Amino acid sequence: MRIIVLFNLKEGVDPAAYEEWARTTDIPGVRGLKSVEDFQVYRATGLFGSDATPPYAYFEVIDITGIDAFEGDASSEAVQKVAAEFQQFADNPLFVTTEAL
Repeated sequence: MRIIVLFNLKEGVDPAAYEEWARTTDIPGVRGLKSVEDFQVYRATGLFGSDATPPYAYFEVIDITGIDAFEGDASSEAVQKVAAEFQQFADNPLFVTTEAL
């Protein structure tokens, strides 16, 4: 199972500050969860074939072993702390659950 998170930064948030936090806190923390097989964070660089601005600036892709296991990991105090920090950066993130066809 894969969770894709789409988001922009809140107004006034420095992208460099968010990206440093993502590299040093978010990525290693999420990758360390037993229920997570892989975790990547991407910055949008454009829309293919267009000069338009992408609707979202950042994307997270979280490959998990299962939703129940991930929810169990996410309820820990350490993960809740990181999630609260993430909410300080991200403006109304969308967490989309997916499955391969």
